Amino acid sequence: MKRRADGDRVVEPDMRIERLRSEQNRKMASSAHAYVRGSTGRFYEWLEASERPALPQGPNVWICGDCHVGNLGPVASTEGRIAVQIRDLDQTVIGNPAHDLIRLGLSLAMAARGSDLPGITTAHMIERMVGGYEAAFLPEAEGEMVDTSADLPDRVRLVMRRAAGRSWRHLADERIEGTAPSIPLGKRFWPLTEAERLAVNDIFGGEELRRLMTSLRSRDDDAPVRVLDAAYWRKGCSSLGRLRFAVLVAIDKGRAERHCLVDVKEATATAAPRSPTASMPEDHAVRVVTGARGLSPFLGGRMMAGRLLGRAVFLRELLPQDLKLEIEQLSREEAMSVAEFLARIVGRGHARQLSSDNRRAWLADLQRSRSKSLDAPSWLWNAVVDLVGAHEVAYLQHCRRYARQAA
Repeated sequence: MKRRADGDRVVEPDMRIERLRSEQNRKMASSAHAYVRGSTGRFYEWLEASERPALPQGPNVWICGDCHVGNLGPVASTEGRIAVQIRDLDQTVIGNPAHDLIRLGLSLAMAARGSDLPGITTAHMIERMVGGYEAAFLPEAEGEMVDTSADLPDRVRLVMRRAAGRSWRHLADERIEGTAPSIPLGKRFWPLTEAERLAVNDIFGGEELRRLMTSLRSRDDDAPVRVLDAAYWRKGCSSLGRLRFAVLVAIDKGRAERHCLVDVKEATATAAPRSPTASMPEDHAVRVVTGARGLSPFLGGRMMAGRLLGRAVFLRELLPQDLKLEIEQLSREEAMSVAEFLARIVGRGHARQLSSDNRRAWLADLQRSRSKSLDAPSWLWNAVVDLVGAHEVAYLQHCRRYARQAA
């Protein structure tokens, strides 16, 4: 019999959109930083409309497109290595790397405001962010993939230590409330239609996905794969109108059988602007997977593009070591060290796609347009300031609308 989470009402398929919209509005009203995370489309609209000098046109590389703090964190490779990388690539495009810098700067500035840090800390934080980003383009940084413990800010070091000690049981307890071979329906997981269930079984019966699922070093390459259970997944603010499934899978059989959880997510058009001269895959799922392999090799190596019910979807197994960096309250020193480190991670994702000559050229561009007293380029600082103001106003208006609807 299908498990149900205690006290949670199950949402039937015809009620998904209404419930998802309500949950999205609630989450975006919870804090100004949460509003930034959920308003990617508006970020690019405001950035385009902002009255400021033009941005530098960086080299054509795969960018995250939605580069905020919550989209970075520890990620495990198929070989078992762990590194902090970009962990959400829905918006990835070949575009201007300056857009990732601005979005990360906005996210960090809003986190600083949420931590009641003074504006002077934000100014120094943006400077440290630029220094960290530029460090990824220096000759000695070429080929970097992981960081030593000594290079990590204290906040990040704790998350990495936690990630390294996690097992399947930790992931199962967090995601599906235990290791039973079923997904509990309730607040987070909702029932599938019969057509959705058949489509899930069909895509998981393919040889390409079986090879991906057995690619981890601890698994037999010839092991069979079968679906144990599947459910619609209400996750984050991005599920509105999209397919989003959690699939519990058994790999191998008998005493060697192991369980894992796979995230199946529909890929749709991006809000992030692509370079007009770039050639990208037309299939959105192939775009996401290709961008992930360029920006975040550990994650991209565990992803696959496919079709489900006529829609483009990408699939990835969730590993216990994959964690989000939760940065809600920061001290002054933490804010600056985290800003520098995360910007270096983003820079590393951009730099690994470029030749040595192109890395030097982009670094030279970044070092222009600076004042004598501040190291952050004026275009970056002015864009972040403009966007902080625009997001503050929009956030308060959103909260007012949400309060009215709730009343």
